[in-house]
Amino acid sequence: MKQKLLLGYDIGSSSIKASLIDADTGALVASGISPEQEMKIDSPQPGWAEQHPETWWQHVVAATKKLLLKKELQSNEIAAIGVSYQMHGLVMVDKQHQVIYPSIIWCDSRAVEIGNKAFSELGSEYCLGSCLNSPGNFTASKLKWVKDNRPDLYSTVFKIMLPGDYVAMRMTGEIRTTVSGLSEGVLWNFGKKNIADELLRYYGIDKSVIADLVPAFGLQGMLTSKAAAELGLKPGIPISYRAGDQPNNAFSLHVLHPGEIAATAGTSGVIYGVTDENIFDPQGRVNTFAHVNYSEQQPNNGVLLCINGTGIQYSWLKQNIMDNKYSYEEMNDFAAKVSIGSEGMMCYPFGNGAERSLMNKDVRGHFSGINFNIHGKGHMIRAAQEGIAFSFRYGLDVMKSIGMEFKVIKAGYSNLFQSKVFREAFTNTCNVGIEIYNTDGSQGAARGAGLGIGYYSSSDNAFPGLKMIEKVDTKPELVEKYGSVYGVWKKSLQRLLEN
Repeated sequence: MKQKLLLGYDIGSSSIKASLIDADTGALVASGISPEQEMKIDSPQPGWAEQHPETWWQHVVAATKKLLLKKELQSNEIAAIGVSYQMHGLVMVDKQHQVIYPSIIWCDSRAVEIGNKAFSELGSEYCLGSCLNSPGNFTASKLKWVKDNRPDLYSTVFKIMLPGDYVAMRMTGEIRTTVSGLSEGVLWNFGKKNIADELLRYYGIDKSVIADLVPAFGLQGMLTSKAAAELGLKPGIPISYRAGDQPNNAFSLHVLHPGEIAATAGTSGVIYGVTDENIFDPQGRVNTFAHVNYSEQQPNNGVLLCINGTGIQYSWLKQNIMDNKYSYEEMNDFAAKVSIGSEGMMCYPFGNGAERSLMNKDVRGHFSGINFNIHGKGHMIRAAQEGIAFSFRYGLDVMKSIGMEFKVIKAGYSNLFQSKVFREAFTNTCNVGIEIYNTDGSQGAARGAGLGIGYYSSSDNAFPGLKMIEKVDTKPELVEKYGSVYGVWKKSLQRLLEN
C-alpha cells in the first residue's frame, strides 16, 4: 500500500525548503533546500531590498529535485501541495503573467514615508479601527511608491501578488490570494470584512489589480503540465493551502486558538500571538493580521512582533567576521564558553532596514563596549545572540501593553532556536517558558495542504507526529542576571533612538 504524501514549500528570503510528510503519521519522509548558502538580497539603494521572483521559482525547482533524489518516490503518491512564503513582498505582473520589476520584499524601507503620510491623512480611526495597522511600509504602500516613482511600470500592472501567490501562480497558472494575505498588505478592512477600498482610493490604485480570493485551506488550483514537468511531479496535484510564513509557522506549531503564542528566529525574528479581538498598537510597533483560520464566524487574528535582524545578522557574522570558517554549531559552542553579558559587549541587531518595533526607525546594527584586551569571537557571537533575545524582550513588552498575555511560547527546532545559549537567553530575558517542537514551516505547509483537501477532518486532527522535544523553563537566578544586562542594553538603545 502506497503512502499518502503531502508536499510543503517554505519560500524564504534566505532559501527555499521543500518537505514531504506521511499524511497518516506526520513523519518527515524527505526534504530538500536550495540554495545551500543564503539567497542574495539586492539593495540598489540604501534601505532598499529586492529579490527576483524567478529566482524563487528556480530554487523551488531545485529544492524539489533534491527532495525527490533523497528517496525513491512516485509523484502520484503526493496528494496535495501547500505553500508558505515570506510576507509583505510586492510582486507585479502584466497581462501575460510576466514579472515587470523585482519583488520589493519585506525588509525594504522605501515606502515608510508614504505609509506615514497616509496614516496622517486617512486618520487613526480608519487605519487602526478598520485595518488594524498604519499603511506603514507594507505592500499597499510599496505599490504606491511604484505608482509615484515608476509610472512607466505601474501602467503595465495587471495584478499584484505576494511572494506565495506568485509561486502558486507558477504552479497553477491562476492568480489568487487570501484574506490573510491581503491583511498583511494592509489591504483588508476588518470592520467591513472586505477589501480596504478607502486606502486604495486614497492611493489612486484601481481595485482591479487585486487578485481573486481563495481560502487559505482549500483548492487553489491544480499543478499544470508545464509546472509539473519543471518540478518532476505529476500534473493535476491540488495546491490546497497558502499562508505567510509567520501565520504558517504558528499553524505548524498548532497555534490556532486565542492565547496561544508562536516564535521563530530565521532571517527575521517573530513572536506571533493569536487573539479573537481586533486589537492594535496605536504606535504601530506590532501589527495585527488575519490568521490562517480567520473567517467571518471565527475572526481569529495574529498579533505579530517582527525583529528584522536576527538570523540575517547571525549569517553576516558567520560569513564576514568568522569568514565562513566555522559552522553555526561551532559558533554556538564558542558562545557557550562566554559568561552572561559577554563581559560588557553589547549588540543591537537592527541592520536590516527600518524596524517596526522601533517605530520604523533605521538605527542600523551596532556592537559596543568592545575591549580589545578581553573580547574575542565567542564574546561577539554571544553578544549577538543576547542582543536578539533583548530585542524580543523589548517587543514583547509592547505586545503586553496592548493586552497580549504570555504563559508559554512554542517554537520549532530550527535556526537560532537550535542554540542552547539563545534558548536560555530568550527564556530568561523574556521571563517566559518555551516549548521546542520537531517541525518547521515547510512541514506546516504540508499539513495545511492535507487540511485543505479534507484529508484531515479538522485542524485538531492535522498534527499526527508533532512532538515537543524540549521544554525550557525560566530559572529565577538567570532571570535576574539577564534582566540586569537587559536593563543596560535598553538604556543604550534609548540613546541610539534619540540620535
